[in-house]
Amino acid sequence: MTMNKKNLSERDICTKYITPAIKKVGWDIKRQVREEKSFTDGRIIVQGKLHTRGRQKRADYILYYKSDIPIAIIEAKDNKHSLGAGMQQALEYAEILQIPFVFSSNGDGFLFHDKTISEGQIETELSLDEFPSPEELWNKYLKHEQLDEAPVRKIVEQDYHVAEDGMTPRYYQANAINRTVEAIAKGQDRILLVMATGTGKTYTAFNIVWRLWKAGVKKRILFLADRNALLTQTKTGDFSPFGNEIMHIIKNRKIDKAYEIYFALYQGLTGNEDFKNAYKEFSPDFFDLVIIDECHRGSASEASAWREVLDYFSSATQIGMTATPKETKDVSNINYFGEPVYTYTLKQGIEDGFLAPYKVIKINTSVDDEWRPTKGLRDKFGHEVEDRIYNLRDYDRKLIIDERTQLVARKITEYLKATDRYAKTIVFCVDIDHANRMRQALINENADLVSKHPHYVVKITGDDEVGKRELDNFTDVEERFPVIATTSKMLTTGIDTKMVKLVVLEANIGSMTEFKQIIGRGTRIREAEGKMFFSIMDFRRATNLFADPDFDGEPVQIYEPAPEDPVVPHEEEESEETPSNDPTGQDGDEINGERPEITIDDDEDDRPKKYHVNNVAVTIANERVHYYGADGKLITESLKDYTKQNIKREFASREVFFEKWNAAEKKEELIKELAEHGILLEALREEVGKDMDAYDLICHIAFDQPPLTRQERANNVRKRNYFGKYNEVAREVLDKLLEKYEEEGIVSIEDTAVLKLQPFSQIGTPVKLVRAFGKRPDFEKAVKELEDQIYTIA
Repeated sequence: MTMNKKNLSERDICTKYITPAIKKVGWDIKRQVREEKSFTDGRIIVQGKLHTRGRQKRADYILYYKSDIPIAIIEAKDNKHSLGAGMQQALEYAEILQIPFVFSSNGDGFLFHDKTISEGQIETELSLDEFPSPEELWNKYLKHEQLDEAPVRKIVEQDYHVAEDGMTPRYYQANAINRTVEAIAKGQDRILLVMATGTGKTYTAFNIVWRLWKAGVKKRILFLADRNALLTQTKTGDFSPFGNEIMHIIKNRKIDKAYEIYFALYQGLTGNEDFKNAYKEFSPDFFDLVIIDECHRGSASEASAWREVLDYFSSATQIGMTATPKETKDVSNINYFGEPVYTYTLKQGIEDGFLAPYKVIKINTSVDDEWRPTKGLRDKFGHEVEDRIYNLRDYDRKLIIDERTQLVARKITEYLKATDRYAKTIVFCVDIDHANRMRQALINENADLVSKHPHYVVKITGDDEVGKRELDNFTDVEERFPVIATTSKMLTTGIDTKMVKLVVLEANIGSMTEFKQIIGRGTRIREAEGKMFFSIMDFRRATNLFADPDFDGEPVQIYEPAPEDPVVPHEEEESEETPSNDPTGQDGDEINGERPEITIDDDEDDRPKKYHVNNVAVTIANERVHYYGADGKLITESLKDYTKQNIKREFASREVFFEKWNAAEKKEELIKELAEHGILLEALREEVGKDMDAYDLICHIAFDQPPLTRQERANNVRKRNYFGKYNEVAREVLDKLLEKYEEEGIVSIEDTAVLKLQPFSQIGTPVKLVRAFGKRPDFEKAVKELEDQIYTIA
């Protein structure tokens, strides 16, 4: 019996031992158990213009107390491994999934790791008959989390909404929902959720509200947002299961108290003078729950009128949701809401394959570092240009250089012509005036398409009714036009731009909050439409913020001095990007979500707000492409050097690499594994400029090995008369496989599906071709021998 168990596969161990053991103690296999459960999509790895996906994270078993409430994880190994061989893998997955009970098994029993124990024996061995029941683990968890009292337990055990289309939350959404519901059940009344743009905050909010509403603890809910489009989108989209009869959007100065779920703009409740403080038509205790979407936009600021709404409904539980917790001297979400109950970052979203990675194209012009006017130079309107050094902080804010604007428009157009002229593009500008001039420059650069399609380029800003009408078309996945949108602040947040493939930074960005929001415009994936990654074209060195520890780290509380402390802490300086007359770092007041620039005129002179010059020689000083690396950081050195470092980190010598290459059952799997470690072969081919075999490319880059072409390798095989031992049909098949390798590379011959293609189909059916070698294992052995011959070291 022992010997038989040793010979069983991992899957057999699961079927014969693990599944019966958990079923025996009451786990419902259909309802509570998910075997071989993938919980990520696999990181998208960009290689030049191509992409592939890395491996999904997959658990052998995830056990749920109720749907989308995971409670335990089991990692299985075959019986040749020890009982706890899968524990480290299981613990890694449990950390991600926030699962408290972790098991490893080889079929002999279980090693149990109990994360609810802080003192004593955390890991214990259990026999197959001792696996805990669902109620045993659930009660243990509730007691540890202080959720075991009856009223509290009722809330956390409330079912999720069952969608007609079978849609269920992703693991991180379930984490956010479960942690929020648990916190509210325990009496926490200020909640902060931090979730990267594009990760489904509204869908998460719906599930939170649904469970709390169904449990009867939150009966009247207010959902606050900052865009009309978001209110309608939320009501008719994610929140639609509630039904229109209980939902209402507050607009047109009408307050109706007959509904249960309300949607409103911040501005719509605080409003203009005719409709100021409309929220006071509700009693202070009218709402049980307030959801504040995009709460980084000032809703937690003491100075903001929006804060009045939160203070007025202070008895309600308040949940702030944001991709970017705002921390300034004046605004602190963390101070108001408390530490986030759950955080899901952009970096994690890209790693999991739920968000699109990006590559960065940094372009510097000849005037970016400094430009100084000649003595007495006058601008286009006759104003003498102040004699000082101007640089990126000044351009389009204090000084306009027409040639620089035209050059930027030309480079954007060059990129689109080289990739996809219909790729949705947002150009972020300094202000509305700059967005208008950039629109004109882009129209001139794309005259051929604009003449046929007038809305190929549009300006979408708060002061432009035409542009605002085109916003829906720009965000619509099905609509081709507009293609290029110029804007300043209007598209930085809250707009679902699913198909944006190019984000152009032509504005000075001093705020990490704003930077994260802008990057978030491109992070949505649309696999069916071919949108898997995006590019950032940076003309303002804004992407230097990627190197800032705050870019994707945990939110940090900003220094708040006591009365006796200095205003600026030691070793810190005020940001030069933020004008001293505007502590928000934004230029002026909002107009429908847009912040046009306000410039304070100096009464002592009549200098213009901006100098507008032309006839300045502007050229490209430097241009470079950076890729998103396997470690979540941008590859800043050459791709060749970066790859060489990664290869040598994985393989000490060419011989070690050859052994790994030769031992791989499928080279495609090894190539994918290499890509996950930052070895991007297709992108490397573009940089090196040679169409080498994957093996030769690696050996050439990392170990300075003179490369062979695929044709040279194939000819070496032919010279050895390797095919002589096979019958005529088998020889013909191998010869065609070798030709296929010459044309397309090693991956193309590894799948037996190749036998269905030309020229193999002309020789015979796949069954006939395989039989020429004997049985299927004989054919697979012959292909492996062919690969060995191809890579034989001469």
